[in-house]
Amino acid sequence: MGYTRLKRAFSPVTMQKKIANGGKTAAIWANVSECFLCQLLCCLVLQTPTAIALGNFDGVHRGHQQVIRTLVEAAPPDCYRSVITFSPHPQAFFSGKERLLLTPAAEKRALLSQYGIEQVIVLPFTQDLAALSPLEFIEQILVQQLQAKVLSVGFNFGFGRGRSGTAEDLKTLCAAFGIPVHIVSPYCQGGDRVSSSAIRHALATGDVDLARELLGRPYTITGTVVSGQQLGRQLGFPTANIALPTDKLLPRHGVYACRVTAAAFTRPQSGVVNIGVRPTVDGHALTTEVHLLDWHGNLYNQELTLHLEAFIRPEMQFSALADLQSQIASDCHKATALLQRVESYA
Repeated sequence: MGYTRLKRAFSPVTMQKKIANGGKTAAIWANVSECFLCQLLCCLVLQTPTAIALGNFDGVHRGHQQVIRTLVEAAPPDCYRSVITFSPHPQAFFSGKERLLLTPAAEKRALLSQYGIEQVIVLPFTQDLAALSPLEFIEQILVQQLQAKVLSVGFNFGFGRGRSGTAEDLKTLCAAFGIPVHIVSPYCQGGDRVSSSAIRHALATGDVDLARELLGRPYTITGTVVSGQQLGRQLGFPTANIALPTDKLLPRHGVYACRVTAAAFTRPQSGVVNIGVRPTVDGHALTTEVHLLDWHGNLYNQELTLHLEAFIRPEMQFSALADLQSQIASDCHKATALLQRVESYA
């Protein structure tokens, strides 16, 4: 049965006629294997019924926040406020190329929780899931598995085989199951639509000021402190080397002023972070290392979050370590001034 016929068969008018006539709507399970459904049930511990925001939410930017806020406000009190997202990212699945993320899984979960989401449902994006028609996705995933009672999506949401279903299609098809769908208009900043792509472009140029405006908060980098070569300590500027999720998107290589938060701190600390390959010391591996301006102690194995506040300079190669040492001192002075300026605007 084609999508157009399915859409007509499950329209609100048709469904009302079937219910009035005592008819039963047959479940449609084409193009999805029992194996996939079993995997889905076994892998996910679900709290139902649900109120769901649908999307990838990479970055959890201002536009995403608007979708989530709409969902939280519309959610019935007996429903678990939920987000459905996908892993891997659909674009990575279809292209076969790794896609670096603004917010890897753990970071995304933490942010969504701050905005009132109670559970994040990560659907494994497989060929079986990609093959579902829009109606099959609604019936099998949203209705049967998640007992969805209300949905919130962005205006450009696409779903189902080949993204053949639009946000308006979702609203029409869900009406047959008595599920209201809230379609959220684009969120614009300075006349331009806020998007993950715009944030990626800003970070690629080191424009963390623009990234902050689009995100509604500074761009953050979270990772665990690991041992390094101790070169910073030898130069008089000890650094904490941060091991990051392999799928984390980093901004333009260079030096940034940042705030640093961690369980070890009673308040955010000021810092200078270098992101790059350290060409002066024949480095090749990409590293992220932060020098704390006013704090000394052991941070090994602790999780730090770096909040990027300002770009200081691009990565540079120096002819001597003494020149690098002098530049680091200058970077620290600039970072102090920049962070004071950011604080005064807060």
